[in-house]
Amino acid sequence: MADEIKSVQLFVTCLVDKFYPDAGFAVVNIVEALGLKVTFHLSQTCCGQPAFNGGFLPEAQKMARHTIDVHSQSEDPIVVPSGSCGDMMIHQYAKILKDDPNYAEKATAVSQRTYEFTQFLVDVLQVNNIKADCGGCMTYHSSCHGLRGLGLREQPKKLLETASEDQLTPLPGAEECCGFGGLFAVKMGDISSEILTTKLDNVESTGADVLVGGDVSCLMHMAGGLHRRGSHVQVKHIAEVLKVEKGGD
Repeated sequence: MADEIKSVQLFVTCLVDKFYPDAGFAVVNIVEALGLKVTFHLSQTCCGQPAFNGGFLPEAQKMARHTIDVHSQSEDPIVVPSGSCGDMMIHQYAKILKDDPNYAEKATAVSQRTYEFTQFLVDVLQVNNIKADCGGCMTYHSSCHGLRGLGLREQPKKLLETASEDQLTPLPGAEECCGFGGLFAVKMGDISSEILTTKLDNVESTGADVLVGGDVSCLMHMAGGLHRRGSHVQVKHIAEVLKVEKGGD
C-alpha cells in the first residue's frame, strides 16, 4: 500500500491551525521529505468533536458532513496530527451518520482512509529513516484519545526510540490523563487542575527540557500549567522533533 501512495490530504485541526501552526508545518515537511505531496483544503473547518462531546448532535453531524465533502474530493489518505480529531473521524463519523442515506457510506469510506500522524508513518508508510532529536532531553506524554481511542502506544515509541539514549527519558504516569479532556477541563475545572498538577509534577521530575505529545490540545493545557509554574520545560508536537534522514530506505 505504501508504494501506491503518492499524495495525502492534511486535516490540520482547529488548535493546530490557530495556536500551533508550527506543528502543522512540521507534519507537512516530514511527509514531503518522504516523497509525498500534501494537499490542504482551505475550506476545512472543525471536525465536530467539541459539539459531539457536548451533546450537540445535529451540529456535530453538520460539521462531519462538511468535513466528509471536503475530503472526498480525492481518494488520498487523510492525515491528522491529533489523536482526538482522528478518533472522531475514524470512529464517530460512521456512527453519527449511520442513518443518513446520503452520508452513511461516505462516512465509512472517509474513516477507512483517515490516519493519525504517527499511525500513518509507522503502520502505513513503515518508515525507517526518521530520527528524533529536540536538541535536549525530552519526555513523552500519551494523550488519551490517541492511546485509548486509536491504540497509539507503540507507534510514537517507535519513532522516538531513534533518539539518543541521553535524549529520551521515561515519564512517570505517561499514560495517565493530563486533565484536559476537551470540555471536561471547562466543566470540571477543579478536578482537571488536580490531575494537571500530578502530571506536571511527573514531567518536572524527569528533568526533561521538552515535553512531547501527539495532541496539541493536551500540550496546550500542560503548557499553560508549566508557564504558571515558571517552568523552563517547553512543549512540542511529536512532528516537531522528528526529521527524515537522507539516504534512508
